[in-house]
Amino acid sequence: MTPPPSRRRIVFIDIDGTILEHGARMSPSTPVAIATARANGHLVYLCTGRSAGDINPRVREIEVDGAITNGGAFAVRGDEQIVAHLMPRPLVDRMVAYFEEQGAHYFLQTDRSVYVSPGVLEHAQRFLRAHPPVDPRGEHAAETEDLALLNHYRPLDEVDLDTVVKATFLSTASDTLSRAAEQLGDEFHVIPGSIPLPGGSNGEICQQGVNKGAAILEVLEVLGMDAADAVGIGDSWNDVEMFQVVGTAVAMGGADPELQAMADLVTTGVLEDGVGNALARLGLI
Repeated sequence: MTPPPSRRRIVFIDIDGTILEHGARMSPSTPVAIATARANGHLVYLCTGRSAGDINPRVREIEVDGAITNGGAFAVRGDEQIVAHLMPRPLVDRMVAYFEEQGAHYFLQTDRSVYVSPGVLEHAQRFLRAHPPVDPRGEHAAETEDLALLNHYRPLDEVDLDTVVKATFLSTASDTLSRAAEQLGDEFHVIPGSIPLPGGSNGEICQQGVNKGAAILEVLEVLGMDAADAVGIGDSWNDVEMFQVVGTAVAMGGADPELQAMADLVTTGVLEDGVGNALARLGLI
């Protein structure tokens, strides 16, 4: 049950597919709604699968109270780091060996940056050209923006494998997720990825037990807040654990119907004031 609006709440908001439509487009109402919720005394934390160094500049401009990043591996309160879970090096080595054996394109994430294997950018460019995003500013505006964001990633040979916390992989095989989960084993958490490529073609891998929900509980403990006063807003499969621990789970209008069924309420789409409408329905703005 949603607590009365007068109680101080803490809102955890996903980025891709929630604050931003996949790419870089945002409803003008979203930063206004977040600012209003904070002005009303509520806390707002970003809660993303992205690394801190990979957050879109437009989202960085939004003032928030903290952030959970890398799918739950790190969290900060202001500039203070309050959660940090590096993936043990033996697990990183096993994961990389699996990708190489499978010939998969993949990203490795650290807190500061994202490192890509050879072929990732070419693969993404081919997809974006075949499925160009629709943008009111012009036919190629969103595609150009998406490619610019991809091009800031660093080559794989520069990564310090002792600092890796998460991976994302791309594959054209339809059974890529189930095969990865089976072959990597119980020490890993494998879920469908949120990159808007054809179904079943990408996935995310974290260490088992490292997820948004676990990080939220750690943040709440540091802040001395109750999970019943927490709101989680998201659209992807890496938001499942967030939905499971917060008092009120909100799914975006564009989320998978199965994910929407897990939520306490469903708001409108990203560009249809989804975040603002959710905060309004909860009485936070």
